[in-house]
Amino acid sequence: MIDFLYQYGMFLAKVATLVVAILIVVAGIAATAMRNRQRVSRDGDLRVRHLNEDFEDLRDSITDQVLPAEERKAQAKKKRKEEKAQAKQRKKAGAETKSKPRLFVMDFDGDIQASDVERLRKEITAVLEVATGDDEVLLRLESPGGLVHSYGLAASQLRRLRGRGLKLTVAVDRVAASGGYMMACIGDRILSAPFAVIGSIGVVAQIPNFHRLLKKHDVDVELMTAGEYKRTLTMLGENTAKGREKFQEELEETHQLFKSFVREHRRSLDIDQVATGEHWFGTQARELGLVDDLMTSDEYLQGRKDHVDIYELSWEYKRKLSEKLGFSLESAAQRLIDRFWHRGSQRQLY
Repeated sequence: MIDFLYQYGMFLAKVATLVVAILIVVAGIAATAMRNRQRVSRDGDLRVRHLNEDFEDLRDSITDQVLPAEERKAQAKKKRKEEKAQAKQRKKAGAETKSKPRLFVMDFDGDIQASDVERLRKEITAVLEVATGDDEVLLRLESPGGLVHSYGLAASQLRRLRGRGLKLTVAVDRVAASGGYMMACIGDRILSAPFAVIGSIGVVAQIPNFHRLLKKHDVDVELMTAGEYKRTLTMLGENTAKGREKFQEELEETHQLFKSFVREHRRSLDIDQVATGEHWFGTQARELGLVDDLMTSDEYLQGRKDHVDIYELSWEYKRKLSEKLGFSLESAAQRLIDRFWHRGSQRQLY
């Protein structure tokens, strides 16, 4: 009996092993097929919300709560009558009916590397596919600045809108400093909340140097370059006065380019007065000409809702499960390396 149970147990173990092996193979094939499908599929989707409907829903929600029943019924009846009349008018006019101008709303949440530019370029491309000269774009911008080349690209994306003759309004509710202001100045009109941080038209770079520490422990660092100024300052080797002078010269050149860029788009500015690297609150920025009006993005949208159709655009990238859960150690490590490297060795509009 014991021998039978032993043999039966071994048989079950072999069957279980075979089943597990088959499942592993099937899972591997499925995972490979999924990866292949992901490679050929789109990397994201454009989400569009009609904000006029959101405003109507908010109004209806509070109306239901605060108005007496009879008045609610009267308003509902009036609304249905108006909608019926509008539909009848559209049907009668046919193709001659002209739709309202459209206001496309986009958001830019800036970090040091202006990572949101990948999203922005998709949204701008979508707008340019359908927009006409009567339409407008509102960019809700928030950024304290970052790398020169990254924010240069973000600003260039906004110039695509201006190049096609579209009106661009930039709303700053909290901060548009340095590289953020480089983007904001592209707008035909800049709106700012009274206490939003504006300006900081300057350039900064900081580089740690470990040469003395390494020398103390008898560690030599050999830096080989071809070209006199291939590396002006280094983190590990001994920096020279000539290298520092050249690096400072490059910072000044970048600052001049930044000033020229702002002057090109905000001709009324006294650029020497505002390009000192200082920042100002919205009320002060308006007096200096850095912004045009004191207004939040919410106030602007609510004031425009009866005159235009408002559409909020958002490009949503597809993310893996590990990224959704925040378990991507590789990407986290890469971000840490990138942050250290960019902070230590590159010029920032920051």
